[in-house]
Amino acid sequence: MSQLAFEQETYSKPVPAVVTGVVGSEFPRYLVVSAVALAVDISLLYILATVFGAHYLIANPIAFAVGAFVAYVGSVHWAFAKRKMSNKGFELLIFVAIGVGGLAVNEGMMWLGIEVAALSLLVAKIGAAVTSFGFNFVVRKLVLFSA
Repeated sequence: MSQLAFEQETYSKPVPAVVTGVVGSEFPRYLVVSAVALAVDISLLYILATVFGAHYLIANPIAFAVGAFVAYVGSVHWAFAKRKMSNKGFELLIFVAIGVGGLAVNEGMMWLGIEVAALSLLVAKIGAAVTSFGFNFVVRKLVLFSA
């Protein structure tokens, strides 16, 4: 096979739909939805912990849950094009269950950041958010939002 034929065969293969969906529009949209949800999450965490004096491991799940609700609404109405489930109540239940996994990741990273690494509340939260974002995107995409 000539080099030209090899290149044409190699570069003419279609990109899988999962990759184009993620890179094309879903990942950037999920990123925007997550940024809005994170702003809600961080703001509420900060208010609960600094204004009301709540312990960060109590304030964090409350703030995370409100942010998760924002993420759900944005995900189903804007970020993801295809949904696997027609039962919206069951879909919400699965979304929340995945969010609980993300919360466990988030809480663990918060504890490590504050108690072990001696980071500030907001710096620890940003690190925890990045970690749980990756977890939530991958699991939600695989379980809820692919054809």
